[in-house]
Amino acid sequence: MTDKIDKILLNVSKPTRYTGGEHGSCVKDKSSVDIRFAFCFPDLYEVGMSHLGLRILYHMMNERPDTYCERVFLPWPDMIEQMKSENIPLFTLETHDSVKDFDILGFTLQYEMCYTNVLSALDLAGIPRRSADRGEADPIVCAGGPCVYNPEPLSDFIDFFLIGEGEEQTNEYLDTYKRCKAQGLSRKETIKEFSKISGVYVPSYYGQTYDGERIASFTAVEKGVPVKIKKRIITDLDNTFFPETIIVPYMEIVHDRINLEIFRGCIRGCRFCQAGHVYRPTRHRSPQKLVEIAKNLIKNSGYDEIGLSSLSSSDYPHLEELVDSLLEITEKNNISLSLPSLRIDNFSLSLMNKVQKVRKTGLTFAPEAGTQRMRDVINKGITEEEILNGAQIALRNGYKSIKLYFMIGLPYEEAEDIEGIPLLAQKILTKGAGQSLTVSVSSFVPKPHTPFQWARQDSLSELEAKQKILLSPKISRKIKINYHTSSLSVLEGVFARGDRRLCKVLERAVDLGCIFDGWSEYFAPDKWNKAFEDCDVDPAIFTRARSYDEILPWDIIDCGVTKNHLMRENEAAKKGIVSPNCRAKCAGCGAGIWKAGECV
Repeated sequence: MTDKIDKILLNVSKPTRYTGGEHGSCVKDKSSVDIRFAFCFPDLYEVGMSHLGLRILYHMMNERPDTYCERVFLPWPDMIEQMKSENIPLFTLETHDSVKDFDILGFTLQYEMCYTNVLSALDLAGIPRRSADRGEADPIVCAGGPCVYNPEPLSDFIDFFLIGEGEEQTNEYLDTYKRCKAQGLSRKETIKEFSKISGVYVPSYYGQTYDGERIASFTAVEKGVPVKIKKRIITDLDNTFFPETIIVPYMEIVHDRINLEIFRGCIRGCRFCQAGHVYRPTRHRSPQKLVEIAKNLIKNSGYDEIGLSSLSSSDYPHLEELVDSLLEITEKNNISLSLPSLRIDNFSLSLMNKVQKVRKTGLTFAPEAGTQRMRDVINKGITEEEILNGAQIALRNGYKSIKLYFMIGLPYEEAEDIEGIPLLAQKILTKGAGQSLTVSVSSFVPKPHTPFQWARQDSLSELEAKQKILLSPKISRKIKINYHTSSLSVLEGVFARGDRRLCKVLERAVDLGCIFDGWSEYFAPDKWNKAFEDCDVDPAIFTRARSYDEILPWDIIDCGVTKNHLMRENEAAKKGIVSPNCRAKCAGCGAGIWKAGECV
């Protein structure tokens, strides 16, 4: 099939998305392995190749002599058109073989707006969309990633979901598949064996009934399956697989650098943040291990930038030590070091000046809300004084580019909270002696397993009205305010907290031509409205407020944080009470107990 693919590459944009053969990619004799695994990131190559999780699991699986993991990305529409005209099915980059010929097809679900891409990928591969329609010749389809903490909107299409961290589960289900294949077990029997692995959720083994808007029951229809699916986590990052060689793309990708994961989890407990809750407890890599990994990645990749990856880099307890050790390597090799995910309240100018000796870049801070009352509601844990001081230090010391992130549509929000966003930006600009600011404002989406999982999401008209408020105060022209498409945020909220009734809507949307919904040039609200209308499903039943006593679609998933803790935090939000971070006082969330500087 390679010849057919090569023929059409001259007719598409960015053909290196589809060629494979990059430095660091894995080459194996496919006839000598027991398991062929197609790892699909359901978006463009340059987005998927920037994802650290894909890089980790790709190299981890390929360290097994019995497994060949190959990469799959969704082609851009111009390539899809060419593939259809030449009858070329969806293929992997390593061998250009059809995805349909693999044993297992695994999707990583990073964003709800990639769900139409998942179905489009199945269509391109010639694999039946629905699990119930697949036969013995079809790959077993699985999915992992942050979106599977509410797997229900994709439950009709995925054979099994992997809940938690992939390094903890991957070898177990690959070993299980190898054993089942050797025993000659059927597809159905193999999936049954998968269900016995901790952290595996087989949606067809459970059923739901409805009472109007609410779920009336959610029960097992297969004997012996767990009542709750508990997420899998790794406890020792230093002794967990991390690749020391990585694929270096021929083309520029979104995060074109070495990503060095320094820790997982977050101590902060922001009430809107799903990642900060589902990735608990906090676990760190040692500075010594990180320096060792960095040396190998620099040698094996040739990249000239290292980014420290985490939810809040400035909360890493050994940050100064780590940075000093890395600078000993990076400065002499003219390699830049970047620190994303900084908090403005503990911003260190001396640290930033150290890391930006090679290349001074802009800074990004996330105050999230424009007033102190609202920051207390969301448990951001920073004051206006800390925000102004941090920004002033940066602007007056040569950082000409600062970007500020805020949200509108937060629970318990009032008009003055929105007006406070441009006014706070104006105060920062005044403190910074005339520099310019970019203010990016997103619309809040309530997410499962957070204190705001019960909140009502603002409607499209409400969000658009609030966006107009953003522009009402008279502020400097040096402040640029950007905001996101509200209709996309509302749809994201529908799928973030939806249930199985959305499966038919999703399928209908794909039939109507919806694809690449996260890309503004392809997002089609009119088609989505028709899909909901055709399926007689009101999207408002998923954006409404929920009560504490009702069954939530994601109640089947145990992320480690208890529902009682989330309820306590929601009640604290109503009163504007700030909860201390984990390092200051253990919250008793259920994910672990804070002892001697770490969560155990």
